[in-house]
Amino acid sequence: MSLRKDDLARYDRAYFDRWYRDPETRVKSGAAIRRKAALALSVAEYYLERPVRTVLDAGCGEGNWLPALRSLRPGIRYTGVDASSYAVKRFGKKRNIRLGSFATLEEIGLAEEYDLIICSDTLFYLPIEELEQGLGSLAHRTAGVAFLELYTGEDSLVGDFPKEGLQSAVSYRRMLRRHGFLSVGSHCYLGPDIAERAMEMEHC
Repeated sequence: MSLRKDDLARYDRAYFDRWYRDPETRVKSGAAIRRKAALALSVAEYYLERPVRTVLDAGCGEGNWLPALRSLRPGIRYTGVDASSYAVKRFGKKRNIRLGSFATLEEIGLAEEYDLIICSDTLFYLPIEELEQGLGSLAHRTAGVAFLELYTGEDSLVGDFPKEGLQSAVSYRRMLRRHGFLSVGSHCYLGPDIAERAMEMEHC
């Protein structure tokens, strides 16, 4: 996410209460996040041939993936990045969340590579230019798998989704290929340095 003033005001406690905690309006439950975490870890470890040790969660919000990841891999080292000053103030120290955006990933002192990179429920907020810039930064940091949730204008979506600006599947696939990501299914992409490990029939 970008550090624009309107975004900083938008992603406050009320926003997270509405979409993640209120049982009448929330769009993700803890159980759903645990299923995603199990999927992403399993795919990453299949290709790495070892347990995932390091995770970067870009656009992490309050860091809700961390408890799910730690329940499966207690020793995992997690770094979150988000543009919400509220989320960083409340959970930054406890969950290792840094204030930043897709446009500033090269400026906030991230590690050179991570076993698993997560971008969940966030990429659809980004202007196409910022998405392109962020994917370039993430590509060379993806030592294993990137879990990149991208939705198109044809998908049936519920929640705080943009009314316009979503691209076609063809457009997103071309963008991901430009940065060396290889799709292996269910929002999981191998980074450029590991893509050769996939067999032909594993490509999507």
